[in-house]
Amino acid sequence: MATITSTPRLAGTVAHYDWQWRGQPLRITYEALGGGEPVLMLPAFSTVSSRSELTRLAQQLAAHYQVTVLDWPGFGDSDRLRLDYQPALYQQFLRDFVRDRFAAPIAVVAAGHAAGYVLAMPAAWSKVMLVAPTWRGPLAVMGAPQSVRQGVRELVRSHLLGPLLYWLNTRPAFLKWMYRRHVFVDATRLTPDYIAQRYRGAQQPGARYAPAAFVTGGLDPVQTQAEFLAYFKALTAPVMVIVAEQAPPSSQAEMEAMATLPQVQSVRLPGTLGMAEEYGERVAKVVLQFM
Repeated sequence: MATITSTPRLAGTVAHYDWQWRGQPLRITYEALGGGEPVLMLPAFSTVSSRSELTRLAQQLAAHYQVTVLDWPGFGDSDRLRLDYQPALYQQFLRDFVRDRFAAPIAVVAAGHAAGYVLAMPAAWSKVMLVAPTWRGPLAVMGAPQSVRQGVRELVRSHLLGPLLYWLNTRPAFLKWMYRRHVFVDATRLTPDYIAQRYRGAQQPGARYAPAAFVTGGLDPVQTQAEFLAYFKALTAPVMVIVAEQAPPSSQAEMEAMATLPQVQSVRLPGTLGMAEEYGERVAKVVLQFM
Protein backbone atom coordinates (compact mmCIF):
# COMPACT_ATOMS: atom_id res chain seq x y z
CA MET A 1 0.00 0.00 0.00
CA ALA A 2 1.34 3.46 -0.88
CA THR A 3 2.32 5.74 1.97
CA ILE A 4 0.12 8.83 2.33
CA THR A 5 2.04 11.80 3.65
CA SER A 6 0.81 15.10 5.02
CA THR A 7 3.86 17.01 3.76
CA PRO A 8 5.51 17.31 0.35
CA ARG A 9 8.56 15.15 -0.19
CA LEU A 10 12.04 16.50 -0.64
CA ALA A 11 12.44 14.23 -3.70
CA GLY A 12 14.45 11.79 -1.61
CA THR A 13 13.87 8.28 -0.32
CA VAL A 14 11.26 8.15 2.47
CA ALA A 15 11.89 5.57 5.18
CA HIS A 16 10.75 4.74 8.70
CA TYR A 17 12.53 4.17 11.98
CA ASP A 18 10.69 1.98 14.47
CA TRP A 19 11.34 3.11 18.03
CA GLN A 20 9.87 2.65 21.50
CA TRP A 21 9.30 5.07 24.31
CA ARG A 22 8.51 3.44 27.65
CA GLY A 23 7.02 0.42 25.93
CA GLN A 24 4.99 2.42 23.41
CA PRO A 25 6.02 1.74 19.79
CA LEU A 26 6.35 4.71 17.42
CA ARG A 27 7.15 4.88 13.74
CA ILE A 28 9.32 7.86 12.85
CA THR A 29 9.49 9.15 9.28
CA TYR A 30 12.71 10.39 7.74
CA GLU A 31 13.95 11.11 4.24
CA ALA A 32 17.37 10.69 2.65
CA LEU A 33 18.76 12.34 -0.46
CA GLY A 34 22.11 13.00 -2.10
CA GLY A 35 25.34 11.09 -1.60
CA GLY A 36 28.69 11.35 0.12
CA GLU A 37 29.49 12.13 3.75
CA PRO A 38 26.36 12.10 5.99
CA VAL A 39 24.62 15.20 7.33
CA LEU A 40 21.64 15.04 9.69
CA MET A 41 19.07 17.85 9.47
CA LEU A 42 16.56 18.56 12.23
CA PRO A 43 13.54 20.86 11.75
CA ALA A 44 12.46 23.34 14.37
CA PHE A 45 9.64 22.46 16.74
CA SER A 46 6.38 24.33 16.08
CA THR A 47 2.67 23.69 15.75
CA VAL A 48 3.26 22.86 12.07
CA SER A 49 6.76 21.36 12.30
CA SER A 50 7.72 19.08 9.42
CA ARG A 51 10.77 18.07 7.45
CA SER A 52 9.36 19.85 4.39
CA GLU A 53 10.46 23.15 5.97
CA LEU A 54 14.05 22.18 5.20
CA THR A 55 13.41 21.30 1.53
CA ARG A 56 15.41 24.15 -0.06
CA LEU A 57 18.27 23.84 2.39
CA ALA A 58 18.40 20.05 2.13
CA GLN A 59 18.36 20.02 -1.66
CA GLN A 60 21.26 22.46 -1.78
CA LEU A 61 23.31 20.35 0.63
CA ALA A 62 22.39 17.11 -1.15
CA ALA A 63 24.48 18.17 -4.14
CA HIS A 64 27.53 17.55 -1.92
CA TYR A 65 26.45 15.31 0.97
CA GLN A 66 24.10 12.49 1.89
CA VAL A 67 21.39 14.34 3.76
CA THR A 68 18.95 12.78 6.24
CA VAL A 69 15.96 14.92 7.29
CA LEU A 70 13.51 13.64 9.87
CA ASP A 71 10.11 14.40 11.33
CA TRP A 72 10.31 14.50 15.12
CA PRO A 73 8.06 12.14 17.11
CA GLY A 74 4.64 13.76 17.37
CA PHE A 75 5.17 15.98 14.31
CA GLY A 76 5.00 15.80 10.51
CA ASP A 77 4.49 12.29 9.15
CA SER A 78 5.83 10.55 12.26
CA ASP A 79 3.39 8.93 14.69
CA ARG A 80 1.45 11.48 16.74
CA LEU A 81 0.38 9.50 19.76
CA ARG A 82 -1.14 10.80 22.98
CA LEU A 83 2.12 10.74 24.92
CA ASP A 84 3.61 12.90 27.63
CA TYR A 85 5.99 14.68 25.26
CA GLN A 86 8.99 15.90 27.22
CA PRO A 87 12.72 16.61 26.80
CA ALA A 88 13.69 13.11 27.99
CA LEU A 89 11.70 11.58 25.13
CA TYR A 90 13.42 13.64 22.45
CA GLN A 91 16.86 13.27 24.01
CA GLN A 92 16.51 9.49 24.06
CA PHE A 93 15.04 9.39 20.56
CA LEU A 94 17.87 11.43 19.06
CA ARG A 95 20.52 9.34 20.82
CA ASP A 96 18.96 6.11 19.56
CA PHE A 97 18.39 7.35 16.01
CA VAL A 98 21.96 8.60 15.62
CA ARG A 99 23.39 5.42 17.17
CA ASP A 100 21.37 3.16 14.88
CA ARG A 101 21.76 5.16 11.66
CA PHE A 102 25.36 6.39 11.75
CA ALA A 103 28.62 4.60 12.53
CA ALA A 104 30.70 7.66 13.44
CA PRO A 105 30.22 11.31 14.49
CA ILE A 106 28.44 13.29 11.77
CA ALA A 107 27.66 16.87 10.82
CA VAL A 108 24.30 18.16 12.03
CA VAL A 109 22.15 21.13 11.02
CA ALA A 110 19.52 22.00 13.64
CA ALA A 111 16.85 24.68 13.32
CA GLY A 112 15.17 26.52 16.16
CA HIS A 113 14.41 24.47 19.27
CA ALA A 114 16.28 21.43 17.95
CA ALA A 115 19.48 23.21 19.03
CA GLY A 116 19.22 22.20 22.68
CA TYR A 117 18.82 18.53 21.85
CA VAL A 118 21.86 18.59 19.58
CA LEU A 119 23.99 20.41 22.15
CA ALA A 120 23.10 17.81 24.79
CA MET A 121 24.93 15.16 22.67
CA PRO A 122 28.37 16.73 22.11
CA ALA A 123 30.16 13.47 21.25
CA ALA A 124 27.75 12.62 18.41
CA TRP A 125 28.80 15.39 16.03
CA SER A 126 31.73 16.25 13.79
CA LYS A 127 30.33 19.72 13.06
CA VAL A 128 27.35 21.60 14.50
CA MET A 129 25.32 24.24 12.65
CA LEU A 130 22.49 25.96 14.52
CA VAL A 131 20.03 27.98 12.43
CA ALA A 132 18.07 30.64 14.36
CA PRO A 133 18.51 28.56 17.55
CA THR A 134 16.06 28.90 20.44
CA TRP A 135 15.47 27.07 23.71
CA ARG A 136 12.23 28.53 25.19
CA GLY A 137 8.69 27.79 24.00
CA PRO A 138 6.37 30.66 23.02
CA LEU A 139 4.43 30.96 26.29
CA ALA A 140 7.65 30.85 28.30
CA VAL A 141 9.07 33.65 26.12
CA MET A 142 5.91 35.64 26.83
CA GLY A 143 6.52 35.28 30.56
CA ALA A 144 3.56 33.04 31.42
CA PRO A 145 4.07 31.35 34.82
CA GLN A 146 4.75 27.63 34.88
CA SER A 147 1.36 26.94 36.50
CA VAL A 148 -0.46 28.77 33.70
CA ARG A 149 1.52 27.02 30.99
CA GLN A 150 0.88 23.62 32.53
CA GLY A 151 -2.83 24.41 32.77
CA VAL A 152 -2.99 25.38 29.10
CA ARG A 153 -1.20 22.20 28.12
CA GLU A 154 -3.63 20.03 30.07
CA LEU A 155 -6.61 21.83 28.52
CA VAL A 156 -5.30 21.19 25.00
CA ARG A 157 -4.66 17.54 25.89
CA SER A 158 -8.14 17.08 27.34
CA HIS A 159 -10.75 15.13 25.40
CA LEU A 160 -13.49 17.71 25.99
CA LEU A 161 -11.98 21.14 25.24
CA GLY A 162 -8.70 20.11 23.67
CA PRO A 163 -9.86 19.56 20.08
CA LEU A 164 -11.71 22.88 20.03
CA LEU A 165 -8.81 24.89 21.48
CA TYR A 166 -6.37 23.30 19.07
CA TRP A 167 -8.70 23.86 16.12
CA LEU A 168 -9.04 27.55 16.99
CA ASN A 169 -5.25 27.93 17.14
CA THR A 170 -4.63 26.20 13.82
CA ARG A 171 -7.23 27.91 11.67
CA PRO A 172 -5.72 29.19 8.38
CA ALA A 173 -6.17 32.83 9.42
CA PHE A 174 -4.36 32.22 12.71
CA LEU A 175 -1.55 30.31 11.01
CA LYS A 176 -1.05 33.15 8.55
CA TRP A 177 -0.96 35.67 11.40
CA MET A 178 1.59 33.54 13.26
CA TYR A 179 3.82 33.24 10.19
CA ARG A 180 3.70 36.98 9.53
CA ARG A 181 4.46 37.80 13.16
CA HIS A 182 7.28 35.37 13.96
CA VAL A 183 8.22 33.02 11.12
CA PHE A 184 8.57 34.70 7.69
CA VAL A 185 9.75 38.16 6.70
CA ASP A 186 8.24 38.12 3.20
CA ALA A 187 4.46 37.84 3.60
CA THR A 188 4.00 37.25 -0.15
CA ARG A 189 5.27 33.70 0.43
CA LEU A 190 2.15 32.99 2.49
CA THR A 191 -0.02 32.02 -0.44
CA PRO A 192 -3.41 30.34 0.07
CA ASP A 193 -1.91 27.06 -1.13
CA TYR A 194 0.96 27.31 1.32
CA ILE A 195 -1.30 28.06 4.29
CA ALA A 196 -3.74 25.31 3.23
CA GLN A 197 -0.90 22.79 3.17
CA ARG A 198 0.23 23.85 6.64
CA TYR A 199 -3.36 23.65 7.89
CA ARG A 200 -3.79 20.11 6.53
CA GLY A 201 -0.59 19.03 8.22
CA ALA A 202 -1.80 20.42 11.55
CA GLN A 203 -5.09 18.49 11.38
CA GLN A 204 -3.69 14.95 11.38
CA PRO A 205 -5.04 12.57 14.07
CA GLY A 206 -3.26 13.20 17.37
CA ALA A 207 -1.65 16.36 16.04
CA ARG A 208 -2.29 18.50 19.12
CA TYR A 209 -0.28 16.67 21.78
CA ALA A 210 3.33 17.41 20.84
CA PRO A 211 2.66 21.03 19.77
CA ALA A 212 0.87 21.64 23.07
CA ALA A 213 4.01 20.55 24.88
CA PHE A 214 6.21 22.81 22.75
CA VAL A 215 4.06 25.94 22.93
CA THR A 216 3.77 25.73 26.72
CA GLY A 217 7.49 25.23 27.31
CA GLY A 218 7.20 21.52 27.98
CA LEU A 219 9.94 20.76 25.43
CA ASP A 220 12.40 23.36 26.70
CA PRO A 221 15.63 21.39 27.29
CA VAL A 222 16.74 23.74 30.11
CA GLN A 223 15.19 26.44 32.26
CA THR A 224 17.81 29.21 32.21
CA GLN A 225 20.08 30.90 29.70
CA ALA A 226 23.11 29.96 31.80
CA GLU A 227 22.21 26.27 31.53
CA PHE A 228 21.81 26.55 27.79
CA LEU A 229 25.09 28.38 27.21
CA ALA A 230 26.85 25.80 29.40
CA TYR A 231 26.11 23.19 26.72
CA PHE A 232 28.70 24.81 24.48
CA LYS A 233 31.52 24.15 26.96
CA ALA A 234 31.31 20.41 26.29
CA LEU A 235 31.50 20.77 22.53
CA THR A 236 34.75 19.77 20.87
CA ALA A 237 33.31 19.90 17.34
CA PRO A 238 33.34 23.21 15.43
CA VAL A 239 30.05 25.06 15.90
CA MET A 240 28.33 27.73 13.80
CA VAL A 241 25.39 29.85 14.94
CA ILE A 242 23.33 31.61 12.26
CA VAL A 243 21.59 34.61 13.83
CA ALA A 244 18.27 35.71 12.33
CA GLU A 245 18.39 39.48 11.91
CA GLN A 246 14.61 40.00 12.08
CA ALA A 247 13.89 37.54 14.90
CA PRO A 248 11.74 38.74 17.82
CA PRO A 249 13.89 40.77 20.23
CA SER A 250 14.00 38.17 23.02
CA SER A 251 14.87 35.35 20.63
CA GLN A 252 17.49 37.44 18.85
CA ALA A 253 19.07 38.34 22.19
CA GLU A 254 19.43 34.62 22.96
CA MET A 255 21.08 34.00 19.58
CA GLU A 256 23.46 36.91 20.11
CA ALA A 257 24.40 35.52 23.52
CA MET A 258 25.43 32.27 21.82
CA ALA A 259 27.35 34.17 19.14
CA THR A 260 29.54 35.89 21.77
CA LEU A 261 30.93 32.60 23.10
CA PRO A 262 34.62 32.15 22.22
CA GLN A 263 34.21 28.70 20.65
CA VAL A 264 31.31 29.77 18.41
CA GLN A 265 31.56 31.03 14.83
CA SER A 266 28.59 33.16 13.86
CA VAL A 267 26.92 34.71 10.84
CA ARG A 268 23.96 37.07 10.64
CA LEU A 269 21.44 36.62 7.83
CA PRO A 270 18.07 38.12 6.91
CA GLY A 271 15.14 36.22 8.33
CA THR A 272 13.29 35.44 11.52
CA LEU A 273 12.44 32.16 13.27
CA GLY A 274 11.63 30.41 9.97
CA MET A 275 14.81 31.48 8.18
CA ALA A 276 15.86 27.87 7.49
CA GLU A 277 12.77 27.56 5.29
CA GLU A 278 12.33 31.09 3.94
CA TYR A 279 15.99 31.67 3.10
CA GLY A 280 17.14 28.09 2.60
CA GLU A 281 19.50 28.96 -0.27
CA ARG A 282 21.30 31.67 1.73
CA VAL A 283 21.58 29.42 4.76
CA ALA A 284 22.93 26.62 2.54
CA LYS A 285 25.77 28.85 1.30
CA VAL A 286 26.87 29.53 4.87
CA VAL A 287 26.57 25.87 5.84
CA LEU A 288 28.55 24.69 2.81
CA GLN A 289 31.31 27.20 3.50
CA PHE A 290 31.46 26.08 7.13
CA MET A 291 31.51 22.41 6.13
